[in-house]
Amino acid sequence: MDTRETSPQGYQEIEHTADWELAVWARDLPGLLEQAAQGMYALAGVRWDEKRAREIRFEITAEDAEHLLVRFLSELLYYLEQEGLACFRFALQLNGYHLSAHAWGAPVVQLQKEIKAVTYHRLKVERDTEGLKTRIVFDV
Repeated sequence: MDTRETSPQGYQEIEHTADWELAVWARDLPGLLEQAAQGMYALAGVRWDEKRAREIRFEITAEDAEHLLVRFLSELLYYLEQEGLACFRFALQLNGYHLSAHAWGAPVVQLQKEIKAVTYHRLKVERDTEGLKTRIVFDV
């Protein structure tokens, strides 16, 4: 069953031969970014300690939705790898393709599999009658 039929936003793992692939959908671009982040953490088996959360702020500018998505997820991977933090709540504001992100991150207590990078492989953000959708391939 296609999960999109029952939920206006979300993510679903797609079978991929060597890497990981994720289908993501949401009503708007901030929602798509947030669902992509949640899906990425789910694929990696990330668990965190919300009791020790802290605020994180960052800004990203891109030329289109695809580059914004990759840069956003790459920024989250940086926090995961370098600071051991996973973001579990977001307040995202867009002005064109300039993103101001206010997130709450917490220390990671479990990471099952490492994601090396977010790729541009076949990446295309598309609009349909329900909102936006895309597929993201992660290099593992």
